[in-house]
Amino acid sequence: MPGTYLPSDYLPILIFLIIATAFGFGALLIGEIFRMRRRYSEKLMPYESGITPLGEPRYRFSIRFYIIAMLFVVFDIEAVFIYPWAIVFDEIGIYAFIEMVIFIVILFIGYIYAWKKEAFRWD
Repeated sequence: MPGTYLPSDYLPILIFLIIATAFGFGALLIGEIFRMRRRYSEKLMPYESGITPLGEPRYRFSIRFYIIAMLFVVFDIEAVFIYPWAIVFDEIGIYAFIEMVIFIVILFIGYIYAWKKEAFRWD
């Protein structure tokens, strides 16, 4: 019958989702019940790896930190894309090879641009 079919292959996924949701809500509920509600000065201080904080907690970082982080992410993504491509290189053909060359050229242009803008200098 068309309206009564229940795919049994998805039953373990449904059970897993129910257990995961119950675990999440259960952990939140247990935390709500057993946590301390009393505020004290150490709890309200900004966390600095166990060291007493010095100065203002809202310190402005140099933009170089963010630039280096973005460059790291870009080149990390490059490695994530190139590794699977290298594994199946024999099976994908010349079209995928040309796409990867274009991808690497675009990244290389970005690398040269960052170098010319002195993004790698740590002064």
